Amino acid sequence: QVQLVESGGGLVQAGGSLRLSCAASGRTFSSYAMGWFRQAPGKEREFVAAIRWSANTTYYADSEKGRFTISRDIAKKTVYLQMNSLKPEDTAVYYCAEQLMTGDVTLATAYGFWGPGTQVTVSS
Repeated sequence: QVQLVESGGGLVQAGGSLRLSCAASGRTFSSYAMGWFRQAPGKEREFVAAIRWSANTTYYADSEKGRFTISRDIAKKTVYLQMNSLKPEDTAVYYCAEQLMTGDVTLATAYGFWGPGTQVTVSS
């Protein structure tokens, strides 16, 4: 199976930027899509962004449009999430996930493999 490892989280002031990375290893990488989700304390996991691996089509939650950019490096089997103009409400654990087959990229249940997550904290 694939292993996903996120990195790049940390503490940043409001208005700042972070770039998260998610590197895949293990079996032959054959994802249909990769997604980023986040979960804040006491809240459900929510969709942030996704990218269809071959088509390079991107999807964003409405609250992230214009601030976040998802991209991928096929050779490195890595997906990135560039986060700009960060707000305190962006504070959460951010997870990347792999979707193997066609499905709704905004639904967490459509993803089969998850990374352990990386903490993002935005101070006001």
